[in-house]
Amino acid sequence: MPELPEVETIRRTLSPLVLGRRIEALEVGLPKLLLPDPQTFRRLVLKREISSLERKGKYLILKLSPSNAIIVHFKLTGQLVYLPDGASPPRYTHLRLVLDEGVLAYADLRQFGRLEAVKDLEDHPQLNALGPEPFFLDEEGFWALLKGKRRPIKALLLDQKVIAGLGNIYVDESLFRAGIHPRRPAHELSFPEAACLLETIKAVLEEAIATGGSSVRNYVDGEGRSGRFQERHQVYGRRGKPCPRCGTPIAYTTLSNRGTHFCPNCQK
Repeated sequence: MPELPEVETIRRTLSPLVLGRRIEALEVGLPKLLLPDPQTFRRLVLKREISSLERKGKYLILKLSPSNAIIVHFKLTGQLVYLPDGASPPRYTHLRLVLDEGVLAYADLRQFGRLEAVKDLEDHPQLNALGPEPFFLDEEGFWALLKGKRRPIKALLLDQKVIAGLGNIYVDESLFRAGIHPRRPAHELSFPEAACLLETIKAVLEEAIATGGSSVRNYVDGEGRSGRFQERHQVYGRRGKPCPRCGTPIAYTTLSNRGTHFCPNCQK
């Protein structure tokens, strides 16, 4: 599913295309994608301008003027792509936000994603439950999140209530680059190890954003382009292939019901 780098890339690519555009019509092919329901969604978004695009964790937020907002939950296979007038929509498009110029098309192969229209972002339970993003943490703050936590470090990093924005790809890549085994209990990390891990997480996320995110399934940015960070993956998706550092075959296991890639030699 799109993680922080992918959603941030979508935000950056869509912003210059849709800011100031007014939502003129809504074409719905799959009503279940709209929250709280299609009728309320229409009432809250039609004839409003898109005033800003923001991101919180893995959520994309379209703020509308003079009020209200659309929260995009991409889940596993959601895509949000801008189409110039007359352009063909991507496959599995289930929703079209017709703007005064162009169209925002939402496509979703697995149909797990949702677009939610809200009046007030301040009281949104899912957004308020999110932990801080890695970029907003310093070494002491990150260390405080790990202390006393006996859960495996990977499970903790995947918990959006602890740290927002990280998913399977970037946790696996960050733990490998920091030399930390994914099953290691979080509370066992020393302060220097925690500081190194936080620095590594930030560096991996920045590199992924700079390369447009990871297209390992069907992710594309706001203009329909694939990312390139998958070309730099060192462990994720490389099960059985040689570790880029030591040559040991990359191992694969399941942790917290998530597939996990790591080097058994480099990550003790």
